[in-house]
Formats: sequence, C-alpha cells, structure tokens
Amino acid sequence: MNLDPLGNDKALWLLFAVPVLLIPVYVWCFLWKYKALKTLASSNMLKKINITVSLKKQIFKAVLLIAAFISIVIALTEPRWNPKSQKIQRHGRDVCILLDTSRSMLAEDIKPSRLERSKIAIRDLLEKLQGDRIAIVTFAGNSTVKCPLTQDYAFVRMVLADISTESTSRGGTMIGDAIRKATEDVFDKQSREFKDIVLITDGEDHDSFPIEAAGEAAAEGIRIIAIGLGDEDQGSRIPITGPNGEITFLKYNGQEVWSKLDADTLRKVVYATEGGKYLSVLPGTTLDLGQIYEGLIASAQKRELESTTMIRYDQKFQIFLALGLILIVWEYLTGERRKS
Repeated sequence: MNLDPLGNDKALWLLFAVPVLLIPVYVWCFLWKYKALKTLASSNMLKKINITVSLKKQIFKAVLLIAAFISIVIALTEPRWNPKSQKIQRHGRDVCILLDTSRSMLAEDIKPSRLERSKIAIRDLLEKLQGDRIAIVTFAGNSTVKCPLTQDYAFVRMVLADISTESTSRGGTMIGDAIRKATEDVFDKQSREFKDIVLITDGEDHDSFPIEAAGEAAAEGIRIIAIGLGDEDQGSRIPITGPNGEITFLKYNGQEVWSKLDADTLRKVVYATEGGKYLSVLPGTTLDLGQIYEGLIASAQKRELESTTMIRYDQKFQIFLALGLILIVWEYLTGERRKS
C-alpha cells in the first residue's frame, strides 16, 4: 500500500534555498544597488531617482519570484490527493529451471559452452516473464535449490551469476533426483496446475530413474519441458583448464570422454507428463528460452499468484506548476516605477 501523498518528497529539500540563498541574495542586491547609486550619483540626483522608483514594487517583484520558486518546488514533489484503494491481482505460473551443472556442460559444441549458453538464455528469459514465479535448481551428482520460487527477478540474476560446475559437490548427472527435488522442495501442494519444470541438460543420466521421477511430477500436476543440448551422434570433448591455464580434455581410463546428447531419455521424461515438450539445441544453433516461454508458458493457463491493495491518488502537480508560471509572468509584467 502507498499512503504517501507526495511522490517525490526529496524535492522538499530545495525549499531550504529560500532562507539560505534566495532571500540573502535579494537583500544583498538591494544593499549593493543602494551603495552603488550613492557612490555614482549626487544627493540631489539620488532623491530624484528615488522619487520615480518604488521600493515596495521592487520587494513585491522579489516576493513574486520567490513564491514562483516555492510553487515549482511543490510541483516537483508530485503532490496528490483523493486516495482511492484499488485491488491488484497478479496472475502467472510457477516455473522451476533445472540446470545441469555437471562437467559435461563445459563442452563447447554450443558456444561459448553448454552451461554458459544456458545461463545467457535464462537471463534473456527473465526479460520476458510476465509476473510468473521462477526458481532455479542446479544438479549434477546431487541437487541444490539455488533460488526458491520468487518474482524478484533481480535476485534470480544475482543467483544465476554465481552458478558454475562447482555449484554441486558431487559429479555425475542425476536428472531423476533433480526432478524429485523440484517436485518436493520447490512447488507447493496447494494446486495441481500451473506448474512447469524447464529441464536444461545434455541428458546423460546416471541411473537416477528420471522417467519414474517424471511420473511422480505428473501426479502433482507438473509439466516438464526438456531442452537437450549437444549432438546425439558425435558428441563433444569436455575441456579442462589446468592450474597454469593449459587446456586439456577430460579422460576416463586413458581415453578422452565425448559427451553425447541422450535425447531418447529426455523424450521419455517429457512424455510422462501431460503437455510435456522436448526441444533440442544442436551445435551451431541458439538456445532461445524467451521464444520457448512465449510459445509454451506465457500462453498457458495461469492462476492468481498474489492479490494486493494499492492506494492510488489523483496527480495535482499541474496546479502548482501553472501557478509558478503565472507568478513568473506577473513579475515580468510588474514595473518598478511609481505611478505618475
């Protein structure tokens, strides 16, 4: 609720310029003008000048300008009145991003790497969200809720910046455990609808039973959208940076490891949920989560996520701005001479 009748109360500090600056400047100008005339003109001449010039009118012109300044400052504070309560309802879906942070996500067949491209795509997604709540779960050998469901997208960006292959303490890829983590620890049990898991991975699962986990998620009304990264046939090597900056490739039993996309597993995972969708991102193509969101999530049915009562006011700064301009014109049209 907003109960402040001033939209910009910091502008009130400008009123200190009246006693501190404007009034002293006018007083100094009057004194300086009097001393200058007394120096340049004789006593008889000074009396003739004072007969034609009205000190009261000079003071009145100064008061008009000071009043105009005050009026414009009040306009800058954005004054408003006539408060009216208005109920604001926010609608959206709950979206949990399951982001694979295993070492295979360092493969560079999707530039700059599978993981970095995924993070860029999630940042782009945040620009498209329409009030939906979003959560992030990272997984490799275990799963961690990095960000619970929130509409604070700035916080999500901060969390996303710290995600790397070091975000999970165990190696491997346990897709099933990640789905169970989201189902049990991220989504609430209040509704069986309006829930989406966006799974971003290369699909290489290590016996975590992801299809069974997807079935459990489906029982809770959760839909899974899986995005597979990489190539199903050739795959890609996994670069490793040594302590001196040298680049080598991950080996197992003396042989270089080639990470391949397991698209078959991901297809089975999404087909286990109602409305599930599988999308692949091949080498040389771009992952556009914003487009996926608009096509699959933004257009889907939403629920009321939050209802708040806002106090709205009628803006009245125009009155004081107009008054300030009128006072300035009045001062300009007012002369300093006495009437003949």
